[in-house]
Amino acid sequence: MSDAQDRGLSLVDRRKLLMGMAALPALSLLSTPVFGAGPPTSVVNTTGLAVTDTEVTVGILHSVTGTMAISETGSVQAEKLAIDQINAMGGVLGRKIKFVQEDGGSDWPTFAEKAKKLLVNDKCASVMGCWTSASRKAVLPVFEQYNGMLYYPTFYEGLEQSKNVIYTGQEATQQIIAGLDWVAKEKGAKTFYLLGSDYIWPRTSNKIARKHIENNMKTKVVGEEYFPLGHTQFNSVINKIKLTKPDVIYAIIVGGSNVAFYKQLKAAGIDLSKQTLLTISVTEDEIDGIGGENIAGAYACMKYFQSLNNENNKAFVTAFKKMWGEKTVIGDVTQAAYLGPWLWKATVEKANSFDVDKVAAASPGVEFKGAPEGYVRIHENHHLWSKTRVGRAKLDGQYELIFETANLVEPDPFPKGYQ
Repeated sequence: MSDAQDRGLSLVDRRKLLMGMAALPALSLLSTPVFGAGPPTSVVNTTGLAVTDTEVTVGILHSVTGTMAISETGSVQAEKLAIDQINAMGGVLGRKIKFVQEDGGSDWPTFAEKAKKLLVNDKCASVMGCWTSASRKAVLPVFEQYNGMLYYPTFYEGLEQSKNVIYTGQEATQQIIAGLDWVAKEKGAKTFYLLGSDYIWPRTSNKIARKHIENNMKTKVVGEEYFPLGHTQFNSVINKIKLTKPDVIYAIIVGGSNVAFYKQLKAAGIDLSKQTLLTISVTEDEIDGIGGENIAGAYACMKYFQSLNNENNKAFVTAFKKMWGEKTVIGDVTQAAYLGPWLWKATVEKANSFDVDKVAAASPGVEFKGAPEGYVRIHENHHLWSKTRVGRAKLDGQYELIFETANLVEPDPFPKGYQ
């Protein structure tokens, strides 16, 4: 039973929710779907996945406890919303999606353990999961060993490509490099102070950023520091920032640490309407904990903001808030997580099979015209063609869109000169 049904949504309510998703693929059923009308299981499941004549099982693997829960809870909500909507319109190849949810607990070995459980014990046809690169790196060998399919929603450092992963967030050229080019052009930035949480994504991202700043932009990095996950004492580095006076604070701090960092920045008298700060890690989900008054004026380079003004997004935000409450907010990774079940559905139906090898082979060229961010398409390298956008944080916790690329940006996970 889906979360929406658990909440007691009536059939009339569910019809309204579906009709609100006008930008999504046309609905063929407005009454309760009858599952089991798809092709025979023996045809679409030849590798022993959890697929019956009426159901297919997928996994959801995110942190709902620990320091990363502030960031990952939205991904879980988005994936459940997508699954509920897909089921309401007839499922995948005539089968209702059933999900098994596991908690990575903000602990990378736990992610690997839970991934193996979902693939080996639960035989999930696909898994929507992970947030940090550390968790993705921990589960990648598991997905490759047991031939599972992971839909990974977070913007990340690139330098990876796998048959067993579809990357629905941005890689470095679409976010890090594009964002630095924007701030150099618009703000005339010459000096940068790099900050990050202490694990693979911030360190690798800042390595790429430093190369771009020094080698391509011919400008200067005046400081670079890292902090353990969950770190809450930033006064020392804030004092260094005040002394060095960088043109740009480039911040890649993740999870709950953001709350302390931005509150302490403000308390130290750093005015983000005057001091340029560019982040690639703070979405509306984190601002919900930080407080809009503590981050207003900061810039973020993402591909999605809740405030995007298009019909797809209006329908998505309405449905999300209907399911999870009017006070919920939607950030970049949450939206990218929402894409996972829809892209998987489209790929399975293109392949006419749940078999992972066939889904992997069918993935290039699969598109989703109903994406809240706008049209997206899977590249041959298993990343998405997406737009790059920059937003400015407002007091109300939302971002004001101030820049977007005219066209989709081709993903390039292995940019020459940055490896």
